[in-house]
This record gives sequence, C-alpha cells and structure tokens, in this order.
Amino acid sequence: MKTIGWGIIGCGNVTEVKSGPGFQKADHSKLVAVMRRNGELAKDYAARHDVPKWYDDAEDLINDPDVEAVYIATPPAFHKEYVLQCARAKKPVYVEKPMALNHTECQEMIQACEDAGIPLYVAYYRRALPRFIKIKELIDSGVIGEVRFVTVRNFQRPLSQTKEEKLPWRVIPEISGGGIFHDIGCHTLDILDYILGPIKEAKGMAGNQAGLYEADDIVSATFVFESGIQGIGIWCFSAFENYDQNEIIGSKGKIVFSTFGSEPIALITEEETVEFPIENPIHIQQPLIQTIVNEINGKAECPSTGETGARTSWVMDQIV
Repeated sequence: MKTIGWGIIGCGNVTEVKSGPGFQKADHSKLVAVMRRNGELAKDYAARHDVPKWYDDAEDLINDPDVEAVYIATPPAFHKEYVLQCARAKKPVYVEKPMALNHTECQEMIQACEDAGIPLYVAYYRRALPRFIKIKELIDSGVIGEVRFVTVRNFQRPLSQTKEEKLPWRVIPEISGGGIFHDIGCHTLDILDYILGPIKEAKGMAGNQAGLYEADDIVSATFVFESGIQGIGIWCFSAFENYDQNEIIGSKGKIVFSTFGSEPIALITEEETVEFPIENPIHIQQPLIQTIVNEINGKAECPSTGETGARTSWVMDQIV
C-alpha cells in the first residue's frame, strides 16, 4: 500500500496525544506538515513531534505537494471553510467533531467533497475502538434480545474559573455551535448511531441553570431510531458530580457502558452478569486513522464519514 502524507491544520491540545501521533504510528501513514496561526507554536509542535514542515497559513499547507490528506483539528467554526479549501485542492479531508456548527454546514461540506470527488471523514473515533465494536457485536448477537430503549446520563461539575479568565471556546456558541453538549454529547449520539442505526426523530429542551456562560449547560432529549428503538438522554454540566453511563435495554437483558470512561462493559441478563474490560489505546484516534488510510488505499472502509457525521449534527439541531 502507498504511504499517505498527512498535514494537520490546528495543532492544539487534541493533537498532542489523542490524534497527532496516530498519523505517525498508523501503518502506511506519515505526518509531514502542521499548521497553526501562531507560527512559533506550529514550529514548536513540529520540533517536538519530529514533523518536517510547519506553516502559519492553512492554504500553504493544503497546497503543499507532500500533503496528500488533511486533518482539520480546529474548533467547529472553522471546519467548513477549511474543508471547502481541501475540496478545491482535491485532497481527502478528516475533520474533527462535531462536524460543523450545524447540519446545514455539514451538507455544504459533503456536497463540496462529492463535487471534487474526494472522501470526507469525521473524527467520531469511537466507531473504531475495540470496546464499542464489542458492544455492537453483543447487540447484533441477540444476547439481550430485541432492543427496546436506550438511556443516556452524562453529568459534569461546573467550570471552575474566575470572571477574569477567558472562557473556553467550547462554551462560546459562535465558535463551538453550542455548549459542552455539542462538544461531548455528540460522541454518545454518534456511537448510538453506529451501534443501533440512525435516529429518525429527536426533540428536546436546552437551558442555562448555573449562569456561568451564555451557552446551555443542561440538555434533555427524547429520540427514536429508524428501527423503532426509543431513547432518552440528560446532559447536565453544573452538577455536583461527574457521571457517565448509558444503558441499552432489550427484551432479555441490558448492556451498561460509559462513553468516556474505561470501566468494563457490563452485560446483564436474568442468568448472569458478565464484564468485558477493554482498554482504549493511548493514541485514541489511531484505529480510526488506520481505517481512513486503508480506505484511501482501497483496502477497507472507514466507519465515520461525512454522511454519518452529518446525521449526528442533525440530531443535535433537533434536540436544541
């Protein structure tokens, strides 16, 4: 297979461990260039991660002939702009989640890539992690019977900062698309899409209870999958504890798991409880990156595309 040369636009915190090294460690993949608007920070990242080139202008990176595919790791407000630039350059593009500020932007990105004849991938990397693949295998095996409903509960303690400190971009709607729900709730909604199929209907309520910032800090939702499975969810980011638990309940049992934790998956039936301790890799995006490299080389398919990523954005739009 051909070795794919990657460029990163926006080499911030997410690229330090979660994603960046994955482009260097995946088979038939190499990281050849990085870009950040602050050139000194881009230069520093390149030096620390042994990357040959660095830029302070995205267009220069995209047009570098050694860059054959581009990973966009900026906040969502900039995703569409950079994807359209990659489409014009006819280079495969891998964009962080959530895919864009809203579903309308997602559709524009998909259309641009289709017109250019290039693939578009989204960083819902849990679709390639062993623990979530195991959950899907358990569901598909019928061990809990016919799936009836899903519950999602995700709570976090409030942000701890003084009024003088700058708010993180994740709670600035014009940059993130919403609040923390958009930043992390999307992961659970997307992995449920992967495990149980697309959601066809969703509605909800969003509010701001703690008043720490303008974005919503609590979201509740009800949703229905194309299969008829129903779901409910509550996300609260000003609670007294951190809590993350999902349940998929069937006619013969249930599966309990967290989206972000590493505790074992629990399979519970009337006869027994079985736990599956499955650790995540250090570079958590590497398995999905490998599927992208394989697909570009015509050897396999990536499970997280522009189409699947847009579905999750559509669900979030309906909920809030």
